[in-house]
Amino acid sequence: MGDIGAAVGMRAPSLDKHVASKQDLLAQIMVSTMNNLLAAHRTAIASPSDPIERLRRATEAHIRYHARHRLEAFVGTREIRSLTEPHRSRVRNLRTEYEACFRSVVQTGVDAGVFHVDSVGLASYALLDLGMGVAVWFRHDGEHAEDAVAWQYSQFALRLVGASST
Repeated sequence: MGDIGAAVGMRAPSLDKHVASKQDLLAQIMVSTMNNLLAAHRTAIASPSDPIERLRRATEAHIRYHARHRLEAFVGTREIRSLTEPHRSRVRNLRTEYEACFRSVVQTGVDAGVFHVDSVGLASYALLDLGMGVAVWFRHDGEHAEDAVAWQYSQFALRLVGASST
């Protein structure tokens, strides 16, 4: 806790007033990340009814979150094994809910005849991997601007699901 406190500019005893343990801190980071992703997804798909536009917006929100919150995304992806119960189950349930959001968007497009995939589940996992990959390599001072990455990845997503028209 001393190292964590130093990293955020607090003494360990002061940090203890806010966080009971490293386990609780990790859980807070991961739960907050998943709740933020869920909120961004819901906002992204709230208004369009067109499956293509819904997937484009959902993908852009997913990509932007991972570009803007790289460290949280990295922790969320790599450290679930470090969580103990009941934290691990809570985060897994949130992850399942988030995946179901993408699965629903893809299924709606399949049902409308505008997406063509062999497996809605595998397509949703691939879409999720797009964002997780961005968290690894993206830099705001890098070669590609966030807007360009979000747009291009949304086009990749539409191709991934075999969108009838983009």
